[in-house]
Amino acid sequence: QVQVEESGGGLVQAGGSLNLSCTASTSGFDDYVMGWFRQAPGKEREGVSCISWSGTYAYYTDAVKGRFTISRDNAKNTLYLQMKSLQPEDTAMYYCAAGPSNGAECELESYAFDYWGQGTEVTVSS
Repeated sequence: QVQVEESGGGLVQAGGSLNLSCTASTSGFDDYVMGWFRQAPGKEREGVSCISWSGTYAYYTDAVKGRFTISRDNAKNTLYLQMKSLQPEDTAMYYCAAGPSNGAECELESYAFDYWGQGTEVTVSS
């Protein structure tokens, strides 16, 4: 069982930045791929980014490419999401997720992740 907990959400103006963090309670953090998902009001949950167990491979959905950066620190059991140039359409609840690592990459699909956090809210005002 892995517990993950997000932090760092908040209210920011369009064009601003926020940094999200996610800590995982497991002794085998590097056994897991990690991902960020988000769900805006009235919309389905969508994948934002994922990162391989080693941190050497990362994948981003097109909407955030060039603006968001995912990273991880396996020594600290922590996942990060650096978000820049935020836009109102980035407003959502952001979820951290952990899934078993099956190789050198990650797959940004909900079914690939077994453990989910409660979410941290990000609101971008125009």
